[in-house]
Parts: sequence; C-alpha cells; structure tokens
Amino acid sequence: MARIKHIALTTKEPGKVADFYKAAFGLKELRRSPNGAVFLSDGHINLAILNTKGEESPDMGAHGPHFTGIHHFGFEVDDLDEACQKLDGVNGERLTGKDHIDRTMAAGGHANFEMKWSGPDGVVIDISHTGWEGTD
Repeated sequence: MARIKHIALTTKEPGKVADFYKAAFGLKELRRSPNGAVFLSDGHINLAILNTKGEESPDMGAHGPHFTGIHHFGFEVDDLDEACQKLDGVNGERLTGKDHIDRTMAAGGHANFEMKWSGPDGVVIDISHTGWEGTD
C-alpha cells in the first residue's frame, strides 16, 4: 500500500508560515531552499511550504498561479513503474516523466524526488519510490 508522506502548501510568506507550524506543533525544520521554500517534518511526514507558483510553473494542476493553501500531496510507493502503470490505468495525467527523475539522479540531484501526476479533479499528486526527507 502506498503511504502519504508529503504535503505541500503554497503561500506568499513561507518563512512566516513555517515559523507558525514550528511554534504551534513543534515541527522540525529540515532546510530552506534558495527560492524561499521551507521543509519541515514531524518525523513521519514531510511538509513543504513553498512560494506561490508563477505563471510559468508546469505543476499548478487545478490551481491558478497565485493560489495559497494545500497545493499537492505525495505518496511513497514500493515500485515506481508499477505505480505509473496503475495511474495510467485509471487515467491519471502524467505531468512530469520518469526521464525527469533519471536526469535528476544522474546530475547528483537531491535524494528525494518525485514524479508529478494529477487526478480527475486536477489535484497534483507526487509519487516517489525514495521517500521524502524527514519521513520514516
């Protein structure tokens, strides 16, 4: 069974929102990206707090470019190819291809990466066979 291990919020003030979740719930800060994104964890789920997406972002799904709120969530899967076949079988829409993952790994990219899909409602879904930083 796939496991939800990642949730991403978009906001205009990632640092301020991250500070709120750290103070309110004791989440641990994992890192901050040069683009302002902040990554937190409760030890089980990775919470990415991202800047609002621009017009050029390919992974907006059903959201407009300045959407704030839950943007997407991610499932850790045991077998990436099998998960892709299942998503294809239920008419999931592939937003990024597996070649994106292969290029990321070849370039020595971050250890937790994902493929992006969307469901019938346009909500973006990440799938990853490596998981996310700060998850068990």
